[in-house]
Amino acid sequence: MKTLLSFGHGFSARALTRILPDDWTVIGTTRSADKADALTAEGIEARVWPGTDITADLDRATHLLISAGPNADGDPVLNEIKSEIAARRDQFEWVGYLSTTGTYGDHGGAWIDESTPVKPSTERGEWRARAEAEWQSLDLRLHIFRLAGIYGPGRGPFAKVRSGKARRIIKEGQVFSRTHVDDIAQVLLASINKPNPGAAYNVCDDEPAPPQDVIEFAANLLGLPVPPAIPIEDAPMTPMAASFYAENKRVRNDRIKDELGVKLLYPDYRTGLRALLAQSGE
Repeated sequence: MKTLLSFGHGFSARALTRILPDDWTVIGTTRSADKADALTAEGIEARVWPGTDITADLDRATHLLISAGPNADGDPVLNEIKSEIAARRDQFEWVGYLSTTGTYGDHGGAWIDESTPVKPSTERGEWRARAEAEWQSLDLRLHIFRLAGIYGPGRGPFAKVRSGKARRIIKEGQVFSRTHVDDIAQVLLASINKPNPGAAYNVCDDEPAPPQDVIEFAANLLGLPVPPAIPIEDAPMTPMAASFYAENKRVRNDRIKDELGVKLLYPDYRTGLRALLAQSGE
């Protein structure tokens, strides 16, 4: 029997849960009692944590997945139970840490891969890089997954286009890499089935693309007017949005294909958005 203890059991972790074999047990933590009820309805052993004792869950776990993001105070899981995890390092067959391609920083639109040094250029990227390093210091069977921008059911451009709130912000030469949540799930499962402790993987599709092209494609799929183009210097943005536009890179994904044998379900945004629109609720 395999038991996955998943910290911060959110969008990507729930997608993995849906494709795990039936003989797996999944324990998922969340900070919200309402979210815990939703996880329970999906067959997850939900824990509201921090705030409860999960020692027994740690003792049961054969695999760990960490989705909870760091902040200025550090990694929330290690801040609570670093020593308990370290003491069980030989127990865990696989540990996965969900990070971000933001740890690479800005590369002026150039292609990068896993051999590119981690050199974040934003505060959020620095938090992630520090968290990666702290997890690496524990000598676990650790695998790092640097995720591009995530989209999937209920999380995509369609709602903004329908509401009229979508914007086509134009910054010359800007591209983003992105990934469908179901491709994240299959990468994680492939790694679980073929562990390589110490490895880092970029998880993204094959086609980095200008964000305005994605919005235009979504509008055309819906048969709605294409939002007007707004030069970036005229576009009001939150600090988080501005941090995204401060970095420009094309992320290679060869390693998930060559090492893990992954064949992307959604190799580009057009394939992914068409599939989302075909699903109920999109």
